[in-house]
Amino acid sequence: MSEVAHNAQHEFWRPPAAQPGAAGPNMVEACDGCGTEFMVGARFCHVCGAVRQAQALPGRGWTRYLEFHIIKHGLGLSTASLVAFLIGVACALAALACGFIYSERNVLEWQAVQIYRVQWLLAAVAAFVGGLLLRKPSGPEK
Repeated sequence: MSEVAHNAQHEFWRPPAAQPGAAGPNMVEACDGCGTEFMVGARFCHVCGAVRQAQALPGRGWTRYLEFHIIKHGLGLSTASLVAFLIGVACALAALACGFIYSERNVLEWQAVQIYRVQWLLAAVAAFVGGLLLRKPSGPEK
């Protein structure tokens, strides 16, 4: 039995049989250094250790800026601070929307709408202050 395994060809280690002129998402990507196929999801070649070239994902234009971790890293906030900031922005937008949603026919209704706006603005201020208190210190304190 050992003789059979000893003479077997190692299919796993052979370079890919790339077809000349074939391009597309189904084409096998090979290492530039040794020609070995990359494993699925690998960032490095498992034979020579060369770094795999990063590929741009299709269809990821401006929507990648809406991802939570990119916003968090871009603003330099912690997760809790960013959530509080987003709640504050939502409350401020709700305060602005009160004027468009409600229609006032008399002074009493106008006062009620103003009270709604004040409540939404207070909630926004509370969320912003909470975001400031939850923020991580950025450096050594003096």
